[in-house]
Amino acid sequence: MSLKRSTPPAIVIGWGLTALGVLRILRRARIPAYSLNRCPSFETQSRWYRPLPGFRHHVDGARSLAEILRASELPGAVLLPCTDRAVNEIAALPPALAGRFHASVPPASVVARLTDKAGFADLLEQVAVPSPLTVIVNESSDVDSLPDTAFHDAFLKPRDSASFMARYKLKAMRVATREEAKRRLAQVHGDGLGVILQEFIPGPGSNHYLIDGLSDSRARIRTLFARRRMRIHPAEFGNSSYMASIPLWTVAAAAESLKKIIAALGYRGIFSAEFKFDERDQQFKILEINARAWWYVEFAARCGIDVCRMAYDDALGREVAERWDYRIGERLIHPYLDFFAALEEWRAGRLSLAGWARSWVGAQQPHFNWSDPVPAICNWAEHTRNAVRRLIWRSPNPSVSLRPLLSMTVGSSREDH
Repeated sequence: MSLKRSTPPAIVIGWGLTALGVLRILRRARIPAYSLNRCPSFETQSRWYRPLPGFRHHVDGARSLAEILRASELPGAVLLPCTDRAVNEIAALPPALAGRFHASVPPASVVARLTDKAGFADLLEQVAVPSPLTVIVNESSDVDSLPDTAFHDAFLKPRDSASFMARYKLKAMRVATREEAKRRLAQVHGDGLGVILQEFIPGPGSNHYLIDGLSDSRARIRTLFARRRMRIHPAEFGNSSYMASIPLWTVAAAAESLKKIIAALGYRGIFSAEFKFDERDQQFKILEINARAWWYVEFAARCGIDVCRMAYDDALGREVAERWDYRIGERLIHPYLDFFAALEEWRAGRLSLAGWARSWVGAQQPHFNWSDPVPAICNWAEHTRNAVRRLIWRSPNPSVSLRPLLSMTVGSSREDH
């Protein structure tokens, strides 16, 4: 890959579906890109994947970003984070490195307010935007004064999502009673983690809406992209398996809440905000904001909103043109997740086989791309390998040994949430 002086390279920091999407976006924009990968996954099979010069296909996860960049052979580059850890590390880079490696990211103090759910809850209260009822709990005894009704439809939400997911393989913990909440809190606090108690907003997965975009170095929102989650897996605390792009005016109230938050923070960079429509009071209530690229960032680019190119230009001090128009009604399906999501809907009588098949016709897929098909093949091979492994483990006396299949290692099922 030849580098032009007028086109500084980008470094994609992360792995999985987000990193794959960013690599493909940069390729279409003709921006040279390298990957800084601590947990290699199927994105390493992309034809556009290039490891950071001077490093192998992945780097030691214990090494800090500052240490890695100091050892880099590149004189400079634009950093594009795909994980919360990457955003935090970029925001904390010392001035000498930040002068070489540019990025469109918020300051460390702003990142902390978004990634720590307790700090985010305080922010929402200050800005006064609709949000679920939230209680910050530092000790198990903090729930003693709450009314019994506070536990009728509640869950424990991690203050640090990445650490919580690594420890429990869960996004959140449902609780139904005060006693269950205290028991869970004792467990979480014993593991050195923090949580908040939050109201669970009732309603189907299709009541979830997401607004993505970018705010430039002067905290001016330059674009917004709205999408609706149509199916989700797992049902309560899962990821979108089927979604569609929607007109921004249909979520105007949610967009206004987001604009207030961006202005209050003086936010800079890519963002992805999640809302749920509460049918009880007809309000869009904000759940969280990711301060980085997200799983389906390539879907936004295919619809006409390329926040990665915008972030690249903003990092280099270039003027970022506004972009508000995008293709409406485009759909995307995550095949693996949607199989299980559709199965749940079918069992509940909310979806027919014909209806499921129709939803697939003409829909985009996040892993597969005709110009870059290998990551999807590797991802599906990994899912198949894992399914066979589970089948063998559950079988009391398999008549045929399939162990040779289990030795195949193709990609990784780890993805960035």
